[in-house]
Amino acid sequence: MTTEAVFKVNEATSSSQAALILTSGASGRLNALLSLRAWRSLMILINAFVLILLLPFRGRKRTVSSITSSSATAEKPTKDEKQESGGSHRKGGAVVRVPATILPWKSTASATVDPEVATRRSLSIRHVIRDDDENSSREYSFFVTSRGDTVFTQSWTPVSIKIRGLVVLMHGLNEHSGRYNDFAKQLNANGYKVYAMDWTGHGGTDGLHGYVHSLDYAVTDLKSFLKKVLMENPGQRCFCFGHSTGAAIVLKAMLDPKVETSVAGVVLTSPAVGVQPSHPIFVVLAPIVSFLLPKYQISAAYKKGLPVCRDPEALFTKYSDPLVYTGPLRVRTGYEILRISTFLQQNLRKLRVPFFVLHGTADNVTDPEGSQKLYAEAASTDKTIKLFDGFLHDLLFEPERDDIMQDIIEWMNQRL
Repeated sequence: MTTEAVFKVNEATSSSQAALILTSGASGRLNALLSLRAWRSLMILINAFVLILLLPFRGRKRTVSSITSSSATAEKPTKDEKQESGGSHRKGGAVVRVPATILPWKSTASATVDPEVATRRSLSIRHVIRDDDENSSREYSFFVTSRGDTVFTQSWTPVSIKIRGLVVLMHGLNEHSGRYNDFAKQLNANGYKVYAMDWTGHGGTDGLHGYVHSLDYAVTDLKSFLKKVLMENPGQRCFCFGHSTGAAIVLKAMLDPKVETSVAGVVLTSPAVGVQPSHPIFVVLAPIVSFLLPKYQISAAYKKGLPVCRDPEALFTKYSDPLVYTGPLRVRTGYEILRISTFLQQNLRKLRVPFFVLHGTADNVTDPEGSQKLYAEAASTDKTIKLFDGFLHDLLFEPERDDIMQDIIEWMNQRL
């Protein structure tokens, strides 16, 4: 057994200055993005940009070919995958239901969809309709944001177990909600109905793959999604789960008193709370460069196959998944990580929602000291932190994931 350190709410803790914290799938990229060498390269580009100020400029384009050949057959949905409002899909003798009432619909056939987004969306749909599990009913739907973007969502409902609670799940940077299929089914087995959304630029949702123009978009979309989920399930207690950047999104949403009072608590794994640049000057330069060259990719920041867990099979599955973005971090995305982190650090004392934060002490993507800082400074009267000695970033994909899932379920059970 690994050594676990558990601190209850009445235990005093001290926090040190948060070290550099990265986000899921981006370790090494943000560090390289904020390195002096990378910024010198960017400043050269900015000078060139100023010289041709009146000429059009385009960042590097990501083409459909960047999706691996394994997804080539998914570029066009099959007849069974075409969706109408309130429709359903039949697979063999089973019917996969697609709810029409959970959120407003947007017909994907009535609007022009970027080819890359269409490919990712088709893959996301296929994951749902091909999931034949007699214990869980898996469904998908879309909703349209105030920006006009289409957001892909999905849900897992226990078939033979009475629903006694809800969980709304937010994935981390560069991944997608479908990666949490096993976790969702484990929650189903314990009486929880699970909802998840792919936030902007991820999975089956609109946006350039892996590009985040504003994390506030994801925060706003989460609030809208959570509101709809609660309306569809009156009287049910609801929890939010977030991993890494997804945890940061959840935390910022919970700083809204209306949202905070609507949930029973939040669970956070490896949260990105305290990102710090390598030099203070970058705090000044970041918004300027992200405005001028938002989609520029730092080649030096590319680092595919980062060990985020100790399970080789789980690592292979992650980095061979075409819905997981493995390209270089874009300037704007890096800036948005800095921005939400700065906001959270300045507002941790306003956090009042019950929370359970879990972190591996050997995490090389986000710093566990950031979680300790969150625990120490939050105003919540119901808070728990659990550190796993020697564990890495993706806790729910570690060899001990079943035990970690059980820790989460037991924490929620105590608050139903």
